[in-house]
Amino acid sequence: MGLVIVVLLVVLVVYLIGVYNRLVTARNGAKNAFAQIDVQLTRRHDLVPNLVEVARGYLQHERATLEAVINARAQAVSGLKAAAANPASAAAVEALAGAENQLSSALGRLFALAEAYPDLKANQTMMQLSEELTSTENKVAFARQAYNDAVMAYNNTREVFPNNFIAANFDFAPMLLLEIEDAAVREPPKVSFG
Repeated sequence: MGLVIVVLLVVLVVYLIGVYNRLVTARNGAKNAFAQIDVQLTRRHDLVPNLVEVARGYLQHERATLEAVINARAQAVSGLKAAAANPASAAAVEALAGAENQLSSALGRLFALAEAYPDLKANQTMMQLSEELTSTENKVAFARQAYNDAVMAYNNTREVFPNNFIAANFDFAPMLLLEIEDAAVREPPKVSFG
């Protein structure tokens, strides 16, 4: 009888170690996925000052828009640093999403304004930066989807029975999905026949 109890205890310990290791693996996968977002958002943030500098020469009397973009970028950079330091922090990820939404909105206003200036719209550097930013936005979307998938897998692993008991006792906090609004998706296309 004593041998059966020892064997059961060994099996239980091995099982608990397996659950713990799965939780660690899932959490590390989510953190790695966030690192990919970090790379793409840093690239996006690096493009913004160049874009503003090109637009500045053409939009001298549109200073408020340029300052809004610069301030939104600063907030987004700050939010990214905080979230990169601790991707498991729901507050940091939420603040990052808000800052990125503000930056997207400010960039949208800048591009809308640029449409009214044919010389700016035709500027080769502006066109190149716009294309790079569009490409980067697509990469951010893919990285965000990969991150959200990894977070969902981690949260599912964390919440299923009996993993939830181990997660609660070893401080495996839930992680938050990163939701950055895409202005292009929110706005319906405008159609004009004349």
